[in-house]
Amino acid sequence: MDAHNVRRSFRRVAADAGLDAAEWTPRELRHSFVSLLSDSGVPLEHISRLVGHSGTAVTEAVYRQQLRPVLEHGAIAMDEIFPASDGG
Repeated sequence: MDAHNVRRSFRRVAADAGLDAAEWTPRELRHSFVSLLSDSGVPLEHISRLVGHSGTAVTEAVYRQQLRPVLEHGAIAMDEIFPASDGG
């Protein structure tokens, strides 16, 4: 199928599912997929492979907003493991 036919078929499925077909595209599903994985704690490396990226740089750059909760959670965990010293 060419891209036009994929989008047309997708709009039909979205409408049948009760979604506003003008607001959803296959790309939106991809972003939702990454967001759900990220929010569920799936490691960035795994997400990158699942969406077909050869490394994490593109995944992180394109999906930064969806990945932020996972990255922040990791930073909090590291802070708990290695608490800041009081200077002594």
